[in-house]
Amino acid sequence: MPDPLVVNAAELLRRPGTEKDIAVSVPLDALGVEGDERFPVDAEVTVALHLESLSDGVVVNGELRVPWHGTCRRCLAPTGGVLACEVHELYQKVLTDPDAFELVGDQLDLRPVVREVVLLDGPANPLCRPDCAGLCPTCGVNRNETACSCAAPPADHRWAALDGLKDLLDG
Repeated sequence: MPDPLVVNAAELLRRPGTEKDIAVSVPLDALGVEGDERFPVDAEVTVALHLESLSDGVVVNGELRVPWHGTCRRCLAPTGGVLACEVHELYQKVLTDPDAFELVGDQLDLRPVVREVVLLDGPANPLCRPDCAGLCPTCGVNRNETACSCAAPPADHRWAALDGLKDLLDG
C-alpha cells in the first residue's frame, strides 16, 4: 500500500496553481516518533493538508491533530488533550529559501514535515489548566483542590527593585 504522505509532485508541478488536499490518519510510529512520553504509544496524527503548486515548488498549509498526555508542571496531576498544530511549509526543487524543504525527484515526502511539527509543537511543560494554582511550597497540598492555611513565603529582598518597577507599570 502506498504511503499517503508521499505525493506525486510531477502531477502538481505540471501547472502552477494546481491544488490537492490530503486528509489521512497516520500512526506516530510510522513517522519515526517512538518513545516520546508526551504521546500515547498507539497515537495517530490526523493530517489535513492543502497543497498548492508554484512555479518553483509546492506550498503546504493545513493542520495536524494528535493526542498527548503528561503531568502538569504546577500541580503534578495527570493531564492531556489533543494538540492542534498549524502547518505552513514550502517545498522547492532548487532551494532558494533556507527554511524550505527540498523536493527530491517526483515525490513530495510530507513525513519529515509532519514529524517535525508534531515534535516541536508538542507540549514541553504541560498545564492541567491555564489557571492552575499548583502545590503549596510549604505543605504540598494541591491548591486546586484544597485551600491551605500556610503563610505566604517571605519576600526575597533581591526582587524589591523589580516589584517597584511592576508597581510603576501597573499604575
